[in-house]
Amino acid sequence: MASLSEEVLLVVKKVRQRKQDGTLYLMAERIAWGPEGKDRFTVSHLYADIRCQKISPDGKAKIQLQLVLHTGESTTFHFSNESTALKDREATKELLQQLLPKFKKKANKELEEKNRMLQEDPVLFQLYKDLVVSQVISAEEFWANRLGGINNTDPALYNNKQEVGISGAFLADIRPQTDGCNGLRYNLTADIIESIFRTYPAVKQKYSENVPHNLTEKEFWTRFFQSHYFHRDRINTGTQDIFSECAKQDEKGLKSMVVQGVKNPLVDLLSLEDKTLDEGYGVCTPPPSTSNSNRTVKESSNSAIIKRFNHHSAMVLAAGSRKGETPADQASETSSTDGNSRDSDFFQPPVKKVKLQEAIEYEDLQRENGPKTVALNLKKSDRYAHGPLPLQSQQYTTSQDIINSVNYIRHEMANYKPNLTQVLSSTTASSAIAALSPGGILMQAGTQQAINQMVPTEIQGELKHLYAAAGELLRHFWSCFPVNTPFLEEKVMKMKSNLERFQMTKLCPFQEKIQRQYLSTNLTGHLEEMLQTAYSKFHVWQTRRMMRKT
Repeated sequence: MASLSEEVLLVVKKVRQRKQDGTLYLMAERIAWGPEGKDRFTVSHLYADIRCQKISPDGKAKIQLQLVLHTGESTTFHFSNESTALKDREATKELLQQLLPKFKKKANKELEEKNRMLQEDPVLFQLYKDLVVSQVISAEEFWANRLGGINNTDPALYNNKQEVGISGAFLADIRPQTDGCNGLRYNLTADIIESIFRTYPAVKQKYSENVPHNLTEKEFWTRFFQSHYFHRDRINTGTQDIFSECAKQDEKGLKSMVVQGVKNPLVDLLSLEDKTLDEGYGVCTPPPSTSNSNRTVKESSNSAIIKRFNHHSAMVLAAGSRKGETPADQASETSSTDGNSRDSDFFQPPVKKVKLQEAIEYEDLQRENGPKTVALNLKKSDRYAHGPLPLQSQQYTTSQDIINSVNYIRHEMANYKPNLTQVLSSTTASSAIAALSPGGILMQAGTQQAINQMVPTEIQGELKHLYAAAGELLRHFWSCFPVNTPFLEEKVMKMKSNLERFQMTKLCPFQEKIQRQYLSTNLTGHLEEMLQTAYSKFHVWQTRRMMRKT
């Protein structure tokens, strides 16, 4: 069941799964279902593993919710409480809508990091193919100790990551579909809803005021599209429309932006005028009157559409700088879209000087003031890693000692009389010749060099991959000792089976291939020795475990 430190957000009873009654639990990081009368979960999915959720259409006899995983598998829950089935399903769906996007970003970040690691490290990529693709171990076991930096990052640092921008055409990209009854159906994703809330904080405020107290979520978005999406001119807005106040707030925000203007001294919007003829040609016509009496209905409609487009663009730009502020600060939010801080310092340079610096200075063209470094080129890295060898204490000879030794050798050579019959016996000479012949005791290094030359580069590469894969499996195996928790007991038994699977699927076919080509060569002896050592350790541990139980 759930651990003591696991927070339970929602509990829904009378939920069937595969025709069995049980209870559905929504917790902080996962959703789980347990049958009635049992103290364990038979279904448990992390939110990061869920791709999307689907609900049964209205009017269907069974009220169901389906979870689709990234692996393609799906789990269906049937809400069987006759009185509150629909309400329970909607509560579960709304809570999942809030939780899934948070874990989706985390899952995407982990996937990007995995792809980056595999692309930058060819050895790791080959190890992934040898172990995970060939189903020797699972992907979770492979990445268990390699993504510690992501899984253990500070949540505050994770939340301060760069925000994703909003597309200016996110409303136009929603493709309506006909439902077969002279109606339109819109599929809203969590990203689209988030874009609407970030662009129009007034809509988010209306959502919190009406859902689910006065309206269901479906009714709210139906009214939203009828008012905000289809009635683009906004000339005749109904009094019963809940978004009429939003339209009025938009008008106030647009007027405040027009009054404030653009504070960038390098941009003069007032100089942008439509001129049919250049200066000095033709007759200057007076500017058209802006009074409502002289404007036609068509001009009013066009002006409203242009206003709406301008306001939408301004709100999309303002959404990038809006972080965690209340809807009451909308006026101040829109006023800060020109790049000038509202809390400007007294000692801050003038705006014109700042804008000029931004226009003429480029960071990538500036000189680097950091200290110059020299690249270290090592021909023999082992000498650099181990350092200089310490001098051993010994007696050093002087130059006079060397001269005396040379004179003594000269004297001995002058008086030397050879006696070849007494140098070596025949037995000693034959044994010396056998030891120095190819294959002899003193010629083992030469034999190894010949083997290295006999084995092709392709076989050497396969042997390196086998060593890397075996080392990864043995690292997981030996990290389980001492086995003092149930988790380590389960892991060591699983790694034992993984080692046996690796030996059967990878090592044995390679041995057969070597035996067919190189009968006198044993290239896998060391690998077999490492595996047998692990098996012996496992059998000793298993024997002691059985003795403790008895």
